[in-house]
Amino acid sequence: MQPLSAWAPAAHLPLLGVFTDIDDTLTTDGAITPDALQALGALRAAGLHVIPITGRPVGWSEPFALSWPVDAIVAENGAVALRRVDGPAGAALAKSYQQDEPTRTANYARMQQVLAQVEREVPGAHRATDSPGRETDIAIDHSEFTQLPQEAIDAAVQRMRAAGMNATVSSIHINGWFGTHNKLEGARWIVRTLFGRDLDAEIGQWVYVGDSTNDQLMFQHFAHSVGVANIARFVPQLAHLPRYVTEGERGAGFAQVAQRILAGVAATA
Repeated sequence: MQPLSAWAPAAHLPLLGVFTDIDDTLTTDGAITPDALQALGALRAAGLHVIPITGRPVGWSEPFALSWPVDAIVAENGAVALRRVDGPAGAALAKSYQQDEPTRTANYARMQQVLAQVEREVPGAHRATDSPGRETDIAIDHSEFTQLPQEAIDAAVQRMRAAGMNATVSSIHINGWFGTHNKLEGARWIVRTLFGRDLDAEIGQWVYVGDSTNDQLMFQHFAHSVGVANIARFVPQLAHLPRYVTEGERGAGFAQVAQRILAGVAATA
């Protein structure tokens, strides 16, 4: 990973937009910091698309999709998109899914069985407190309110995968789901859905910012990939590292990425 100062976004303009993780990338101690929130607004004001893409559930993401200056939020690791729609009666949320309703219903029942199995068989494993807001995946808490050792994290992942699920580890949760979606597929889907375009054809004009192992597929595919400094915790577990890393951690690191982008935009204006 190179320092953020080595990245020259102005050389790659025009950038089209920024995808970003939320937990421990935009947020610090569970809340978005003023500098990160201001950075989102500044990027949008500069004409860039801004799309958080997260393992967090739909229910948890809804208030942020309404209030943050973003194009949409893609939740549950690419499965669901939330978009603010302003109308005569005020703001409302439009919700879109990658899977149809019968598939979601069948998968939900199967996932609850796996969730109960993990809690039963892995010592110390407990479902995430945001689980009631989840529609298309399950989550085990490993660092938000519960501290799981690495062997327990690995055991939970193994049980999910043995059941035929995808499983990934964020900075706070172990997520599992049935289906082919993931953060990269979610990014492709939302660009196609919102803008009618092919992300792969323009991926060199998008930035991705993240902090943990469930971001490494994005780090692999995005030439403009940046890790906030707290990614250091996960570096030994990453097969694919971001190209650049910030000095600041969490929300402060995201704000530094935005400043770098905006300075490039200003330099070419």
